[in-house]
Amino acid sequence: MPGQLKEVRSRIKSVQSTQQITKAMKMVSAAKLRRAQDSIIQLRPYARKLQEMLANIAGSAEGGGGMRLATERPVERVLMIVITSDRGLCGAYNANIQKLAKATIDEKYAEVYRKGNVTVWGIGKKGCEYFAKRGYTVDTSYRDTFLQLSFSSVQACAQAAVQGFLERRFDVVELVYSEFRNAATQRFSVERFLPIPKAQPEAGKKGQRNDFIFEPAREELVAELMPKILNTQLYKAVLDANASEHGARMTAMDKATENAKEMLKSLKITYNSARQAAITTELTEIVSGAAALQG
Repeated sequence: MPGQLKEVRSRIKSVQSTQQITKAMKMVSAAKLRRAQDSIIQLRPYARKLQEMLANIAGSAEGGGGMRLATERPVERVLMIVITSDRGLCGAYNANIQKLAKATIDEKYAEVYRKGNVTVWGIGKKGCEYFAKRGYTVDTSYRDTFLQLSFSSVQACAQAAVQGFLERRFDVVELVYSEFRNAATQRFSVERFLPIPKAQPEAGKKGQRNDFIFEPAREELVAELMPKILNTQLYKAVLDANASEHGARMTAMDKATENAKEMLKSLKITYNSARQAAITTELTEIVSGAAALQG
């Protein structure tokens, strides 16, 4: 019985230590989430408007310059930019992104993958490790983007993807990431990065497009503007993923803290029951011994 009490006390101390860690991690993630949420909320309207303008121009303009970035061609080589986190302890966040990326390759690009023409660029260590272990062609050049998250570090990845597309090393570039909704909710999505998707006419407005006035010439402006807008689109996806990671970790640590609380309650009941049983046994032995002496 004393051994059982010692074991339960040890488990209680262990759970209490774990609960302190999960509480601290929840508070750290909450502080980081606030900053990350502010960043993505401020950027999102600007990025959305740029994306609409980009799609509209791609659907209405023709010819050289930046329009090469909107040119559809037979898909023989695919680049997947998979945005995950550097660390775990954030629930199923990384697993959901990894499964979505793998499912996209298996369903949309199975034939291309069988030919060995699917390349994965991992932003975040978890994605790189996952696909490297499964035999995919992985480029880790941008793996550590989150260590010093900035527009310039993300821009390097976007420019490399654009260059690869223009040089025909990739025919399609897809983004796989988590779109931040709130601390408890993320939307995991696959988004076409290149070629630039063209605007679809709204219902009842077939063929209607916005009419832009270009100054200087259309070709010159589009060639200069398109890569810069693409940089912003990738940066927006990375900020979404950053906020989603902190939200997922905060939620996971909150659940872990609650689970630790319930476990402590159960262990204390077990400890008290065992202690009462030990006291009862000792009293019984004392009474029995006294009775034996009197007899």
